[in-house]
Amino acid sequence: MHDTLPLLVRTTFPALTRRRIETLQVNLGYRCNQSCLHCHVNAGPNRTEAMDEPTLALLLQVLRERRIGTLDVTGGAPELHPQFRHIVREARALGVKVIDRCNLTILSEPGQEDLAAFLATQGVEVVASLPCYSAGNVDRQRGDGVFERSIAGLRALNALGYGDEGAGLVLNLVYNPQGPSLPPAQGPLEADYKRELAQHFGIRFNQLFALTNMPIQRFGSTLVSKGTFAGYMQLLRGAYRPENLETVMCRSLVSVDWQGEIYDCDFNQMLGLRARLGEETRPHLRDLLRHDGAGGAIRVADHCYGCTAGQGSSCGGALVAEGAAVSVGEGVPA
Repeated sequence: MHDTLPLLVRTTFPALTRRRIETLQVNLGYRCNQSCLHCHVNAGPNRTEAMDEPTLALLLQVLRERRIGTLDVTGGAPELHPQFRHIVREARALGVKVIDRCNLTILSEPGQEDLAAFLATQGVEVVASLPCYSAGNVDRQRGDGVFERSIAGLRALNALGYGDEGAGLVLNLVYNPQGPSLPPAQGPLEADYKRELAQHFGIRFNQLFALTNMPIQRFGSTLVSKGTFAGYMQLLRGAYRPENLETVMCRSLVSVDWQGEIYDCDFNQMLGLRARLGEETRPHLRDLLRHDGAGGAIRVADHCYGCTAGQGSSCGGALVAEGAAVSVGEGVPA
């Protein structure tokens, strides 16, 4: 599971300190209706891990007592968790902003036909994966027919008002490179997405988030098997920009796994690198009731260069307004 961890833990990445926790990013479980090549969670249809009801109740208690502003729900496909809708309703009743990391094809799964309407009714912000605006590239990365189903999902969301300026229903898309390269500049790529999706499919959305593929789990294993892991890491280190350190997501976010264990980010969670919270070296959600987390040291390793390379990369997209698509092999020895 953590086959790239020994290659990452000895690092020169600079030390980071946590600020006030503003976002809980919660992984409800690893079950997914897709098995994508770039998936750093290694999710798929046969995964059975899922957050239990006591942990879900504790999650709501932490949101309420710590007055956390944002609940960022992920998976797997988080919507496949049987308590997904309950958690969304309860968090929204507390006034918490809810973000759903949606793969779009889940909207057409049996039993999920009313999911889009539910998200709209609750005012959930949708962050939807669409690694390209061309069918061939998407299906190559995510599986045959995924692009067509993704377009159908986007149309369903648009029909409810998602992506319309002033409607209050935010729809953001996520781009991942096809291989071991940095994402191109987010601004021009967003303009390309908006033009192509509007012209060919009538699709509207708010923003595009350009994310760097992390050298862990399924993607990391692919790099190792192809002998390009070292070259990709050299690419990330060579594109490091220290100004991105101020806005990396781990400064104000903690990641919670399906068992309630606390990590500094989703990537550390997948590597088993636990956060530190006060004196706790294996912190759990319950410890957030006693500690606010501010001032703690953040666990870093070599994959952190992925968040600070070029334009930077976070769950909210680029950290700065420029970037360039550079691949292993383009001036970088593999």
